[in-house]
Amino acid sequence: MKLVLPLLLVAQTALAQEDTCPQAPDHSAETDRIIAELRVAPDEATARRISQGLWSAWLEAPDARAQALLDRGMALREQFAFLESRDVLDELVEYCPDYAEGYNQRAFASFLRRDFDSALPDLERALELNPKHVAALSGKALTLMGLGRDEEAQRALRSALDLNPWLSERALLDEPEGEDI
Repeated sequence: MKLVLPLLLVAQTALAQEDTCPQAPDHSAETDRIIAELRVAPDEATARRISQGLWSAWLEAPDARAQALLDRGMALREQFAFLESRDVLDELVEYCPDYAEGYNQRAFASFLRRDFDSALPDLERALELNPKHVAALSGKALTLMGLGRDEEAQRALRSALDLNPWLSERALLDEPEGEDI
């Protein structure tokens, strides 16, 4: 009996570790460099190419299990299976509650269903975890527009454009009011 208890504790610890998501890779230096490049990109095509580096960083999940969930959730979303995508992404954010992209992708699945009320908290959580997540910022702007919260949407859009002035959503920016010349 004395030997069984320590073995049970070891087994429980091993099982608990399997259910613990590791820390997401830290790409902050890389994303800061990419954002600096985006701010001085000479044209939209160049900026689009540069911004792929952001997606490469964001889409690197913390481990194989998280990567499989992310990839599956995104594949389902691309097949227009939005509810199924959300279910898989629910599992991802439950497993990896500190991985910003899980929330961003779940928000996107909600957004595509026009479920803006569900998308917004996920975008806000993604931005808590990664304040420079340009896609989450622009997604927040679009979601706020969908909710009719235009002033907040414009602030979010301006924040996104501060990071990447070449976003296609820049066409939605209200021009500041000024005097006619």
